[in-house]
Amino acid sequence: MATLTSASKELFRRSADERFDSLNALYAKCAEDMRRSTDRWHAPAEIVPNPAEGRLDIDLGSQGAYRLNDWSFTQLCKLAGVGKDTLNKLSPETAGRVLTETIPVGGKPLQLLSFDRNIRSIHGASYTRLHNIDLLTVVREFATDFQPPQRSKFGGTGLYAGEQDMFIFLIDPLGWAEIEGEAFAPGFFLWNSEVGRRSVGIQTFWFQAVCANHIVWDAVEVVDFSRKHTANVRECLSEIRRHIERLVEKRDQRRDGFAKVIASAFKTKLGDNADEVAKVLARYGIPRDLGRQALQTAEQAGRFTLFSIVDALTRIAGEYQHAGDRTEIDQKASALLALAAPQGV
Repeated sequence: MATLTSASKELFRRSADERFDSLNALYAKCAEDMRRSTDRWHAPAEIVPNPAEGRLDIDLGSQGAYRLNDWSFTQLCKLAGVGKDTLNKLSPETAGRVLTETIPVGGKPLQLLSFDRNIRSIHGASYTRLHNIDLLTVVREFATDFQPPQRSKFGGTGLYAGEQDMFIFLIDPLGWAEIEGEAFAPGFFLWNSEVGRRSVGIQTFWFQAVCANHIVWDAVEVVDFSRKHTANVRECLSEIRRHIERLVEKRDQRRDGFAKVIASAFKTKLGDNADEVAKVLARYGIPRDLGRQALQTAEQAGRFTLFSIVDALTRIAGEYQHAGDRTEIDQKASALLALAAPQGV
């Protein structure tokens, strides 16, 4: 089983203005970002550095002046082949002259993403943008039962979006099912960047616990998919949809199967009296003292069904102080519960 830390890393790197309390709030933010953003195509020669008010802007000819943010400035430095740290040590006027002399002349036009009068990113012609809202639309349609985990004590919500990227962490809190005798619930991470900061992708999994720091513990069936923002990037929407659909389908199958096992356990009798049930428990490795406690609890309930015995063992395990003892009892209870499954003896 794996320990997944991606959501925890996001929790600690996100500022308060990048956290969202609900998927609807995140959706509204991403929709507004797309509405206010515009793709602009300009030849490199049309991008003119312009020192202004102690900072470095760029002029886009008849489009006027636009401000750079940290990410688009980083991309402009890379385009010019000049170290960002070096330019940050210079005055805006000197930095502007350096960029003017080093930005390549000619070649294919560049793709600039503006947000009002700010430049969010600068890319070459081969980059293909995928908006966050497109991914969230898939999530809202196909992951209807999923929601963020419990809010972290540090304020993290599992739903994040900032200037550079988006990351969401969703689980199905009612999707618990049994896998090889243990309880797991489904969840997934989904990420994207509209400005080329990271790839687009999804990671689905089944987990046993999520701690306050959003570390996912004891994850199984971890499946990864990611794609770069190249010409066919929109095809990944169908692939991400299929990953979510497979997760939901398997959840339903397992949940239905587990429900049938429980229904059968309610009807299955282990014996007509305490002596007969005690013999069955002994065959399945239940210690005599533990079996006696379970029988007393089940007898008070007025029945010796398989469910009543398993339920009694689970309740007793919860009273044990050491995790190892609890786990051992839970495993024995799961072995008993398997009697109610179709393949049970």
